[in-house]
Amino acid sequence: MTALPLRLLPDTAKVDGAGALSIGGMPVTDLVQEFGTPLFIYDEKHLRTRCREAAEAFGRGRVVYATKAFLCGAMAHLAVEEGLLLDVATGGELFVALHAGVDADKCILHGNNKSDDEIEYALRVGVNHIVVDSFDELDRIERIISDPHSTVAAEVARVMIRVTPGVHVDTHEFIQTGQDDSKFGFNLNNGDARHALDRALASPSLHLLGIHCHIGSNVLEVDNFARAAEIMVNLYESLYSSHGLTHLTLGGGLGVAYAENEHEPSITQWANVISLATSSLPPDTVIAVEPGRAIVASAAITVYRVGTVKDIEGVRTYIAVDGGMSDNLRPMLYDSEYEAFDPIRVTADRAEHARIVGKHCESGDVIIHHARIPSDVAVGDLLATPVTGAYGYSMANNYNKVPRPPVVFVEEGKARVVVRREVYDDLVRLDEHSR
Repeated sequence: MTALPLRLLPDTAKVDGAGALSIGGMPVTDLVQEFGTPLFIYDEKHLRTRCREAAEAFGRGRVVYATKAFLCGAMAHLAVEEGLLLDVATGGELFVALHAGVDADKCILHGNNKSDDEIEYALRVGVNHIVVDSFDELDRIERIISDPHSTVAAEVARVMIRVTPGVHVDTHEFIQTGQDDSKFGFNLNNGDARHALDRALASPSLHLLGIHCHIGSNVLEVDNFARAAEIMVNLYESLYSSHGLTHLTLGGGLGVAYAENEHEPSITQWANVISLATSSLPPDTVIAVEPGRAIVASAAITVYRVGTVKDIEGVRTYIAVDGGMSDNLRPMLYDSEYEAFDPIRVTADRAEHARIVGKHCESGDVIIHHARIPSDVAVGDLLATPVTGAYGYSMANNYNKVPRPPVVFVEEGKARVVVRREVYDDLVRLDEHSR
């Protein structure tokens, strides 16, 4: 049998006797009828469960949700409500969090090329701290803090230094971030990290809280985190006694299973590895992590409607759906693998093979190159991909002027739209052309 493994579905997913899927007590067919396709469906209980597991495993206030994975007002509010802080990588992400009613001191500003405006905005509203990524950024922060014409009232900026520890992980090269050759952070092995730390410690404009690292995304082997933690603990211990550091952040990157042949570690397993690796540190050290994908990825599915079935005899079958690279760019960026299934017959044997493609004018608009699907998929049928809660909506775009899909949260038999579907008018709302 090649039916979809149910472990890839959100926590509250149920399959009835006829094989039809419901999530959060809501039949997927009912959601599609009300909200259309393509459609992101998020299991709100799943989101809260992962947030709570992380907060319990690491401690409230020590888990920083990486908003780049998926951000809207409802998600920002949910994460903070469950005891998490927010990692915002741009002024735009910070604005969305604040617009949702999140206090600025619950936000931590990241980013490898923060502009003057972004830094000034973050300092003006009072973010928790800034993770500094370059010497140029140190220049910017010091200049803004000391500028008498700045709108920033603070005399000192709370910062952490992002260290690149030289750890390579088994993931796609585009999402490796901890190796020596990286656009992120200060290289430890060539001495840049030490120079940055010395400068931050000597600056009257900066209050150095501690050090930070991030080794990459979608890491499925937790031992990789132990190797990075060992390096960072050694660096922290060499600084702690003489300079009174208080914070060590070990980043995120915990992976999830996207395909039948993959298995994921739990957040608790990750926490156990981190706890062991940092056990030598003073008990008052604030050890933080930054999960994103592990919180939201498997909480959602994307539902499409089939528009074209093109069987090229002796070559392959193409099944085109009403979305594609405008709602899931990951297969095109990282060769990411997904599964496909019919939400009306979830337990059906997926004995047929096809290439699932989108509606965009690109040959590379391929969602799944070698999809296993139930037999007799026809025009008008539904097809869904699981584990699309991370970097689906976040990377959504308007290529070919396709409106972006809505996002719906479901829980206990109720559905709420947290991001509405775009309409054609949205595509021209920034257009300055006058007729």
